[in-house]
Amino acid sequence: MRALPLLSLLIGSCMTVPALAANSSPEAGEWLNKLAQAEQKQSYQGSFVYERNGSFSSHEIWHKVEDGKVSERLLQLDGAAQEIVRVDGKVECVSGVLASGVTPPANATQRVLDPLKLMGWYDLSVAGKSRVAGRDAVIVTLSPRDQHRYAFEMHLDRATGLPLRSLMINDKGQLLERFQMTRLDTTVPSDQDLRASAACKPVQQVAAAGNDKVAGWRSDWLPPGFELVNSSVRRDPKQGGVVSSLMYDDGLTRFSVFLEPVSDDGGTDMRTQLGPTSAVSRRLNTPKGKVMVTVVGEIPLGTAERVALSMRPQDAQARQ
Repeated sequence: MRALPLLSLLIGSCMTVPALAANSSPEAGEWLNKLAQAEQKQSYQGSFVYERNGSFSSHEIWHKVEDGKVSERLLQLDGAAQEIVRVDGKVECVSGVLASGVTPPANATQRVLDPLKLMGWYDLSVAGKSRVAGRDAVIVTLSPRDQHRYAFEMHLDRATGLPLRSLMINDKGQLLERFQMTRLDTTVPSDQDLRASAACKPVQQVAAAGNDKVAGWRSDWLPPGFELVNSSVRRDPKQGGVVSSLMYDDGLTRFSVFLEPVSDDGGTDMRTQLGPTSAVSRRLNTPKGKVMVTVVGEIPLGTAERVALSMRPQDAQARQ
C-alpha cells in the first residue's frame, strides 16, 4: 500500500503530466499526499485481513517511525506463523514459507507515493466516504489510463490518512486483491513489539554489483510510466549460474524481471496468474546465449509477456 528512467520516458512524462493532471481531482491528490506523509511519519499498530484469489488470511502489524527511521513487523496469524521485519523498506528477517522463497533485494528502493506522477497514468478522484474498523474514511479511486495496470480503490482514515481498506480491480471489474484493517491503534509500538521471534531468519544481504554487471540487460518496451528502480546480480547456489534481476515501478505498482542462462533443453515456457500477480517465463535466444526470462508482478498477463519478449542484452558500449 526510481532510479534509472530512460531519458525519453522521463522527458515524455514531464511533458504529459501537467496536461493530464487536469482530469484528476485536486482533492484526491491531497489525500494521497496525506497518505504518503502518514506512512513516513505516523506510528501505529493493528490487525488486518488480506484476500487474494479467494483466500483470506489475518495479520498483525506494528509500524514505528522514530528519528526518520521506519521499522515494521508483520505477523500472519493463520496456519504456520509467517513473519517479516523491515527497516526503512529493507527486509531484515523472514520466517515460515517466506524464508524459502526468493530473497528480497537488500537495497530495494522504498516506495513513496507521488500524486503528480500518478496523475500521468491514473485518473484520481474522491468517490465518497465510508467507515472501516470503526473509523471514518475517505474513498479515493485510481483508474488506469491504459490496459497495462489495474484500478485501485483506497479508503483512507480521515484522521491520519492511513489506509484502512485497499481494493485492486481488473478491467472487467473483478476484485483481485483486498487489504482491510480490522483494528487501528495509533499508539507507538514498543521495542518489544518490533522484536523478531527466534524463528525469523536474517535475510542474506546481497551486495550491490558494479554498474557493468548490473546494467547487462535492457527492455526494448516498457508500459508507459514504469521506470527501473533496482537491479542486481547474484549467483544461484543450486544451479551455479548467475541470475540478473531488474525491478520496475510506476509509482504505485511494481514488477520484476529475472534473467538466467539455460542449456539447450533447459527451462520451460510458463504463463500463469494468481490473483493480481502475473508470472510469465519465456526462453529467448540472445547474443549471450539462451536465457530464461521471467516477469513477475501485479500487471496483466499480456503486459508481462510483452515485457519478457522485449528483454535484450546491453553491451558495454551502450552503457557508457
